[in-house]
Formats: sequence, C-alpha cells, structure tokens
Amino acid sequence: MRITRIRVHYRLKIPAGTRDRAQRALDTHQVKCPAAMSVKGSIDIETSADIEEI
Repeated sequence: MRITRIRVHYRLKIPAGTRDRAQRALDTHQVKCPAAMSVKGSIDIETSADIEEI
C-alpha cells in the first residue's frame, strides 16, 4: 500500500470582507507548510474550500 494523494477540504466561516485574505492563505499554504513540502513530488495534495462570510 502506498499513499499517492491527499485531499483536504476546508469549510471556513470568515468575517465579512476578508475573503481575499482567506483565499490568499489557501492558495499559498502548501508552500509554507513543512509537512506538505516534505512530501512534495511523491504525494499529490489537493485542496478545496467552501468559504462562508459571516
């Protein structure tokens, strides 16, 4: 058995008017995450998110 892909789905409730900041964080978190960087090239990491402004 071998792990080849990890799928992460976030359900975020964020303050109104902060969607751009939340999206930037989601777009860049893999390159800033030591765990994700350690498996880069051997395990695909897919992220998606439902973002609700409250």
